[in-house]
Amino acid sequence: QVQLVESGGGLVQAGGSLRLSCSASGRALSNYAVGWFRQAPGKEREFVSRIRWIDGRTSYGDSAKGRFTASRDNAENTMYLQMNNLKPEDTAVYYCAVDSLIWRESERSADYGVWGQGTQVTVSS
Repeated sequence: QVQLVESGGGLVQAGGSLRLSCSASGRALSNYAVGWFRQAPGKEREFVSRIRWIDGRTSYGDSAKGRFTASRDNAENTMYLQMNNLKPEDTAVYYCAVDSLIWRESERSADYGVWGQGTQVTVSS
């Protein structure tokens, strides 16, 4: 079983940047997609980004396109989410998660079976 630990959240002013990290341990992720999701108070969990571990292919939700970049470091077994030009509406708890099925590339949170504990991102105006 894989375990995920997020870090890098914090408080930043609008227009600023943060880089989130998601460190994985327990098993290889080579055939899986790893996603970033976020959840703001009172809102549904929202797809942010996904990276296919084997080749680094990425996909982004509408809110992330042009501002966020997902990447991974195979040697460190760590995934990153670089977030630039942050806006107050980006305020949320950010989670990384591993898809339950190999080779699938999904934007549905229900398809992801292993989740980290989350990291809070707060963007002030």
